[in-house]
Amino acid sequence: MQANDLELYTTEELVAEVLRRTTFLGVVVHAEEELKGSWAGTRAFKVRFNGNLKTAEVRRLLDVVSESIDSNSP
Repeated sequence: MQANDLELYTTEELVAEVLRRTTFLGVVVHAEEELKGSWAGTRAFKVRFNGNLKTAEVRRLLDVVSESIDSNSP
């Protein structure tokens, strides 16, 4: 797949492809609605993961990420 080929896929298709892969061990956080234009107001997000992680593991991972963001905020 070439980098330009990514333009041909929707966000939903790309996320589904990543989650389908048995080698993927992680979490995908993405906007509930695709962003067209500039970011304004509050956005809703989806958190998705595949069977390689249990819900408790995802929760711990997101807690660590959240703490890291908080500690690096100005």
